[in-house]
Amino acid sequence: GAVSENRTRATVDELYDAYGRRDFERVAALIHPDIDWIIYCPVTIFPFAGPRHGRAAVLEAMAGIAQAYQLENYKRELVIVDGDRAAIMADVGFLQRSTNRSLRFRVANFLRFQDGLLIEFREFANSFDVVEQALGRELSF
Repeated sequence: GAVSENRTRATVDELYDAYGRRDFERVAALIHPDIDWIIYCPVTIFPFAGPRHGRAAVLEAMAGIAQAYQLENYKRELVIVDGDRAAIMADVGFLQRSTNRSLRFRVANFLRFQDGLLIEFREFANSFDVVEQALGRELSF
C-alpha cells in the first residue's frame, strides 16, 4: 500500500543520497546482510561488476568502484516505486582515475527492500557505450 511505498521511496532517497556523498557507513546500514547484487557489465573491463552476495562483498565491490573511479554526478531522472520494489534511471558521470577520462552514461537499477533494507539489486548500463568510453576508443569490427 501507500505506506510501504512511501517507506520504500524514503529509503531509496536516503540510499542514493548517502552514496552520492560517499557516506559508505550509511550505505552499509541500509544493506541487508544477505543481499543479492548483480551489476550486468563486462567483468574483464569492470572487475567490480558481476554477482555479489552478502553485505561485505557488496561493500568490497563499491570500494573497487571508488578506487578506480571518482563519482562526479549521479542524477536520478526517474524513480518508480511499487510496494517494496523500486526502479531507478540515472544519469551518471565518473572520472576514471588512471586516465582522467570522463565517463558519462545512463544506468537502470532495480531494487527490492525487505524490512527497510536493500536485499536485491540489479544494475543495467549501456555497457557497449561505457566500455568504449572506459577504453578511450570506439570498438572496431
